[in-house]
Amino acid sequence: MTLDIAKLNASAGEKSPQEIIQSIIDVDSNIFVTTNFGPNSSVLLHMLTQAKPDIPVLWIDSGLNKPETYEHAERAIDKLNLNVSVYTPKVTVARLDTVYGGVPTIQDENHAEFTRQFKLEPFERAIRSQSSKIWFSAVRREQTAFRFGMNYVESGPFGLTKVSPLLDWQESEMTRYIDKYELPNETNYFDPTKSGHKRECGLHTLKVSL
Repeated sequence: MTLDIAKLNASAGEKSPQEIIQSIIDVDSNIFVTTNFGPNSSVLLHMLTQAKPDIPVLWIDSGLNKPETYEHAERAIDKLNLNVSVYTPKVTVARLDTVYGGVPTIQDENHAEFTRQFKLEPFERAIRSQSSKIWFSAVRREQTAFRFGMNYVESGPFGLTKVSPLLDWQESEMTRYIDKYELPNETNYFDPTKSGHKRECGLHTLKVSL
């Protein structure tokens, strides 16, 4: 059975994130989730592992995270018993430093190529490793202008169907959930491909098909 995107979106606004997750699994349980182990990432990971404990978790790790992020990732993997696979860039940090003189600024003409090598290429490699075409993401409307216009379920890149069950949750709801279930959290995260919290890195704006 295939997902009826229009039907799912029509009913999603009346459902909790957990109910949205279950409505997808009821149709097709062959799902996966991507994560950067950034702020509030434990919320969706906890919800999904409650519904499907062995869900593949794809960590797109730029190799440029702060120590706090790696420490948080280890805590989350352990606490939630995550079935995690890590995808890192093929380009080393040493080469980045030599060729670009470090992480290019957003104004640097090399920033787009840096983003491709350190975020988009590992993401595509991760996607190609999966037989599933149902991708869960933790994006929320309040994060960026682009995400404000997203649907709960929509066609994504590489022939995927992207599901965002937390789309309408506010920061306060995320915090309450983390506190309720005593989940680890990361508050010192920085993504060099975004150079700011209100900017897209490119994963959610991709319109490429396999």
